Amino acid sequence: MPKITNIFRIPDLRKKILFVLFWLVVFRLLAVIPVPDVDLSRLANFFQGNQLFGFLNIFSGGGLSNLSIVMLGVGPYITATIVMQLLTMIFPKLKEMYYEEGSAGRAKFNRYSKYLTIPLAFLSGYGFLNLLISQQVLPQMSTLFLLRDTLIVVAGSMALVWIGDIISEKHLGNGISLIIFAGIVSHLPTTVQQLFVSFDSTTLISYLAFLVIAVIVIAGVVYVNEAERKVPITYAKRVRGTKMFGGVSSYLPLKVNQAGVIPIIFAISVLMFPQFIAQAAAVFSKSTSLYLIDVVSKVFNNQYWHALFYFVLVVLFTYFYTAVTFDPREISKNLQRSGGVILGIRPGDITSTYLGKIITRITLWGAIFLGVIAILPNITTMVTGITIVSLGGTALLIVVSVALEVLRQINSQLIMREYEGFE
Repeated sequence: MPKITNIFRIPDLRKKILFVLFWLVVFRLLAVIPVPDVDLSRLANFFQGNQLFGFLNIFSGGGLSNLSIVMLGVGPYITATIVMQLLTMIFPKLKEMYYEEGSAGRAKFNRYSKYLTIPLAFLSGYGFLNLLISQQVLPQMSTLFLLRDTLIVVAGSMALVWIGDIISEKHLGNGISLIIFAGIVSHLPTTVQQLFVSFDSTTLISYLAFLVIAVIVIAGVVYVNEAERKVPITYAKRVRGTKMFGGVSSYLPLKVNQAGVIPIIFAISVLMFPQFIAQAAAVFSKSTSLYLIDVVSKVFNNQYWHALFYFVLVVLFTYFYTAVTFDPREISKNLQRSGGVILGIRPGDITSTYLGKIITRITLWGAIFLGVIAILPNITTMVTGITIVSLGGTALLIVVSVALEVLRQINSQLIMREYEGFE
């Protein structure tokens, strides 16, 4: 408690926390404002019969099940970010902008991602609204009114991207991740209430098993997120004027889960992509769109196929994002410039090769761990018979990872102000 009260003793930090909480409350208010003419009872029945949409609803903060003006959530922006990251592997200028132009280049790169978000959100919103009209959740409407509702949900999605940006500026965690975090946490009270209402003494063992699994997952996420390989580094002595610098030993921390929670979010977006293509087909042919949506729903409602795709995507994206964010050559150059060497390893290309081998090996275990956590809801359902999407492995992973990141940010600001941080 003394450490928690320290947060609110610092006026600047207190204002930042209240600012972030205010915008998360605004997000929750937007998530309960529905688009016009929606039949909520038919909408509830539609989501109960579709595992894929029920899963996506968690990450829109319940906006999808309410058919709110922010029903797309930050999904289109994440998809646009993935597309832009992939384009850096094709176009050298984009890669140079992202990696070599510093903060100005990354700001420009993010701006292009936001431009791409608008057409992706429009296609996704238009296709999804057409699907709901075909399911009689929404009444038949003219093209003009359909475009009106589509523009509303596009504006809602872009508003969330803007809210995420201004939250990120306070350096208390990533704004987009916090919005997803708030959406998941908002379901917990309802889920816990449903568990108590539907409790049956014959299923007590299953509930206890689920609780044990949840605790193990949380402990595992914390352990893997904090785990790191320490590579010993020695700095050469240097004389500047009358003073001597260097001659000390340190270490380079290489995290087991270098990519954090990003591979999970990327994998979810890719799983959404076939649904997005099926919805976007409504622009050209509504009957074709409905057929594709039916095929995609059947595939992803199969737990085995869904778990297999999900696991493979998480593993691949863990390696991909680690390769994007961790460049052994750049690390080697920085060490050489500062006079640092890894014991027993020559500077230059040999050092970068050595670091590349280490990061590849430790990323394997981080990727497998993330993949197992991602498909944990499927495993839990098969073992215990309890299906709770909002308390699944992916949701727990995102919640715990985002909470740890926020904790680190607050901790660094407390230490910077000479307060004792959290241990």
